[in-house]
Formats: sequence, C-alpha cells, structure tokens
Amino acid sequence: MASLRCGNVLLVCLLLSALLVVFAGRDFYKILGVKRDASLREIKKAYRKLAMKWHPDKNTDDPQAQEKFQDLGAAYEVLSDTDKRKTYDQHGEDGVKKMGGFNGGGFDPFESFFGGFGFGFGGGNQRQGQNEVPKGGNIVMDLEVTLEELYTGDFVEVLRAKPVAETTSGTRKCNCRMEMRTTQLGPGRFQMMQEEVCDDCPNKKFVIKDQVLEIEIEQGMSDGQEYPFVAEGEPHIDGEPGDLIFKIKELKHKIFERRGDDLYTNVTISLVDALTGFDIEIPHLDGHKVNVHRDKVTWPGAKIKKKNEGMPNYNDNTKKGNLVITFDVNFPKGELTQEQKDSIKTLLNQASKQTVYNGLQV
Repeated sequence: MASLRCGNVLLVCLLLSALLVVFAGRDFYKILGVKRDASLREIKKAYRKLAMKWHPDKNTDDPQAQEKFQDLGAAYEVLSDTDKRKTYDQHGEDGVKKMGGFNGGGFDPFESFFGGFGFGFGGGNQRQGQNEVPKGGNIVMDLEVTLEELYTGDFVEVLRAKPVAETTSGTRKCNCRMEMRTTQLGPGRFQMMQEEVCDDCPNKKFVIKDQVLEIEIEQGMSDGQEYPFVAEGEPHIDGEPGDLIFKIKELKHKIFERRGDDLYTNVTISLVDALTGFDIEIPHLDGHKVNVHRDKVTWPGAKIKKKNEGMPNYNDNTKKGNLVITFDVNFPKGELTQEQKDSIKTLLNQASKQTVYNGLQV
C-alpha cells in the first residue's frame, strides 16, 4: 500500500513538472483570449481585433501598449504555425525558442492584416493636413466572395506584387517648386520672375516584391462593401503611396438569393405533397439543416418564413434575418382517365369555378 501511495505521489510530481515546462514563458492562448483548441480562423480573428486595440500608434499615452502589441505578435506567430503550436503545447515558449526561427515579439503580422499604415491611425493620420505631400493613386479591386464565406466568415490570402522604392546610385531632382527670384538690374531697378527650384535627392528605383495580405471576410458583409489597406496602392517616388481597396463582390448562389439580411429560396414539391403535406430538410450555408414541416395544403406560390435562418447582421452577428421559402408545385403530366377524374372530383368535393382578372394589377 505504501509503495502504491509513493508511486501516485511520484506520478503527480512528474505531471506537475511537465506542466511547469509546458507553461514556462508567456501563455499565448491567454494573450489572444482563445481556447486551447481554437481554430486558425479564431486565432486570426482574435489577433486582428486585439491588434487594432493595442497598436502603439493608437495608444501613445499607454506605456504598456508596445509590450502588449509585441506579445500579440509573438502569440500569433506561434499559434498560427502548425509546427510551432504543436511544440508550444508540449514544451511551452522555451521549446519554441529551441526550434529556432522564433522572433519572440519581433514578428509583426500587422501589416499583412491592415497594410503599411494600419487602419487610419498612426502613419495614416500623419497625412492629414499635409496636402502638399504628393500621393500615389488608389487601386480598387473586386474580391469575389461566396455566400458561404459571407455567412460564416473567413480569411482570404491575396498575393500582392508591390512596387517598393529602393535607393540606388546617383541623385535626382525632387521637391520641385516655383519660387520668386529678384534680380538687381541697377540703381533702383530690379526684376522679379518665377523659376523652378529643385532639391537634390538620392536616386530611387522601384523593385517588385511579393507580399501576402490577409483579408477578413466578416460575417454579414454585403456586396459592394469596401475593405481598405492604407498605403498599399500605387507608390509615389516623392510622396506617399495611395490605398489598396478591395470591393466585396458577392457571387451568385445556386440555392439562395440574398436581399439585405434575408435569404430567399424556392422549393418544388409534387402535387401529392402539396395536397397531403410533407417534411423536407434544406441544407444551409454552414451545413446545418433547416427542417420544413407541412401538414396543410400548399398551393403554388405559397410562402413560409423561417425566423433567424437568414444572414447574420454585419453590425450585430447575434441577429439574423429570415429565410423565405416559396413553393412551386410540380403537376403530373399526361392524361387522366375519366374514372380518375371522377375520383378526384369526388375526393376534393370542389365545384368547378374559373375567375378571369388582371393579375398584373396592384
């Protein structure tokens, strides 16, 4: 019994020792505020949200902002990489450091999410009030997105061939402007004229470099909505680059049509189902099934509304629109015998009646 108790104590000590090793260093899951089984999409979403909050340019009065921002970068670097994350789960931050290739806070994925100047603060704000600084043109591109991605949310990677200015040999004329020059012609005589004055600047050339940009397709985004990357547009050799703007282009769906936050679809049923009732399951955009039960007569053009089965609202993802289902009835083809006709009339017990009217009149 004593040896068994000693064995249990030894086992507990070994487990505690292992836990101390695993949790040595920073808790990257806690830093990002995600669970240990979080998906890559959840990790990216958490990083993007917190990076916006703690960027040093946005928190100039907070001395801890820089450290928190670096912690976020380190956490994202590890948890977004399959191999590093596996090592971290087993051996903690020290284990990742021993792997090599770990920056530990110097890694900055921020630019891939937001562009060179983030999302309108920091470097981006410095441009305000400096209209004399030339700026390159904006680039606007369509980004094709499926209805499934707009329903569930997703991250899309775009490879950007970006022109980057690099200093080369020689100088060039820059910052050219017109100045008034006064020339003395004699006693009491002078001449004023405008002339172009330029500075001598280091010579530059543009080199194309590949850059991966990550675009978050947020739940409920709509067709035509813009997603900007500040300072990722056309460069200007003497000024600042323009912006790169992705415009959401919603692709047509084979089942659903979107109207605002509501989804619309059509279902064709047989005449037997229309008269006797039916149960069907409609596959939704995230894979779950929408059950439709009818025990009443369903006429052609009948509509039913399923609440909270539409698109998530962009501003509040907890709210969803409706799913509106319109029914079409597939009538049987071919001829009926007189006996069949008489049986149907007897069964329905409905007098023959026709109404002529203007169906287009509102």
